[in-house]
Amino acid sequence: MKHFAYLVAQLDSTTKTTAKLRALTDYLAIAGEADKTWCVALLMGRRPKRPVNTALMRQWAAQVSGIPLWLFEESYFVVGDLAETISLVLPPVAQCSSITLSEYMTALLSLSGKDEAAAETFVKQAWAGMTQTERFVFNKLITGGFRVGVSQKLMVKALATHYHMEEGDIAHKLMGKWTPQENSVQRLISDNEGINNLSRPYPFYLAYPLEESTESLGCVSDWQLEYKWDGIRGQLIFRKNEIYLWSRGEELITDRFPELSALALSLPCDCVIDGEIMAWQDGKPLPFNFLQTRIGRKTVSKQVLKTAPVVMVVYDLLEYKGRDIREEPLSTRRNLLESIVMETNAHTLILSERLQAASWDQAKTLRAQSREKLAEGLMIKRLDSPYQVGRKRGYWWKWKVDPLSIDAVLIYAMRGHGRRANLYSDYTFAVWQGTELVPFAKAYSGLTDKEMQEVDRFVKKNTLEKFGPVRSVTPELVFEIGFEGIAPSTRHKSGIALRFPRMLRWRKDKVAADANTLDDLKSILKNFNV
Repeated sequence: MKHFAYLVAQLDSTTKTTAKLRALTDYLAIAGEADKTWCVALLMGRRPKRPVNTALMRQWAAQVSGIPLWLFEESYFVVGDLAETISLVLPPVAQCSSITLSEYMTALLSLSGKDEAAAETFVKQAWAGMTQTERFVFNKLITGGFRVGVSQKLMVKALATHYHMEEGDIAHKLMGKWTPQENSVQRLISDNEGINNLSRPYPFYLAYPLEESTESLGCVSDWQLEYKWDGIRGQLIFRKNEIYLWSRGEELITDRFPELSALALSLPCDCVIDGEIMAWQDGKPLPFNFLQTRIGRKTVSKQVLKTAPVVMVVYDLLEYKGRDIREEPLSTRRNLLESIVMETNAHTLILSERLQAASWDQAKTLRAQSREKLAEGLMIKRLDSPYQVGRKRGYWWKWKVDPLSIDAVLIYAMRGHGRRANLYSDYTFAVWQGTELVPFAKAYSGLTDKEMQEVDRFVKKNTLEKFGPVRSVTPELVFEIGFEGIAPSTRHKSGIALRFPRMLRWRKDKVAADANTLDDLKSILKNFNV
């Protein structure tokens, strides 16, 4: 465990990719196979469900530390992070344990179904043999808040360096449904037949935002233009009469979308299709909040199927008749995809429209009109592009429309997490309804570190009430809030829900009375064709 905790500390202490890569490869060089596998799984987001109630952990930490629970809770509100608070209040370690990461994780998983006393004994014994850093990491693993600045791409690069393999091969072999309990990294990457070959998806190809001029891309005829849809990116896999649907987050979601599972009856050949799962009705997309009613459900009721029907808007073909065709040019893959969609002839499989533009000026016009189609903008893809792994520059670009925006007043602030644990950095915003400020959105991104520190000072000096880690503040600060979409909502007091809200800028030139109204938001909602 000490080696893994040291790795996490190194990763957390730097923002340099080269330093993170060196730390990862150094760990892989010394870790045992089981620890190595758990490290890869944890850093790539394959974390098990939380095995221990965090409320109990607070009680146990207070008991071991010899402090009253109220004092622990006050300390937690100040620190802002439960795992860190526990690691700080526990007494110093008397004798360090030599238990490994994999042994701890196996023991944690074994707590499932056991009583509270067993969990208490295990957790307290673990704390007793750990340094402060180890306790912090251990607590993070238990609470489910384990996040370090390591992308999947960086983890793959470290593994490729360690095993002297191609990154694309590593990324592909780590896709699909596997657990550290049943597999090892060595077995996964050396298994040429594929432990889960039948259901295994390919790594997704991701586009970069287009920040340069379109003219720098050359002739528009060299590119394929499509709408950029706001749905769930997915891969539809059909092999040996079995169908699998994977999200970009590597979650198997076949059962949640029975309309797409039914395509197994009509697809003409083994294939892997890339596309966007969309709520769709009467020949056009529905707002994303309709799709949200399907996300996270284990079973889907007839009512949900009726009110939020889905389709898959498809735009690429990765495998055809059992053959990996990702190295073929997009134009070839697109032609084959068109033939599959035509032969399938299913209303739930919709081909992404290829937009026609004789010049980049015409493309700009199409982009400006995309919101009318409930799209986020355009995708621009070179016709000769292969299907690559991860986010690569040069071939695929996303050209989004400018966000919608509204001026709003800051009314609540909450402490952040991680490096923001000592700052009030998570904000709730409101707009006017008559003389009342009505909350409508939360946001935590968009400010510089300097601005965030300035807002933090304001919050501490202008607190009206405290609600645990949340403070209500004097309604003075005005911010421009940007968002991608807007929809009616019965869950919010304002009656409105925003898609991807964030702070575009701090409007220091405005006072609270200058902020927008709820009627302004409703006007945007009406114009958004919802």
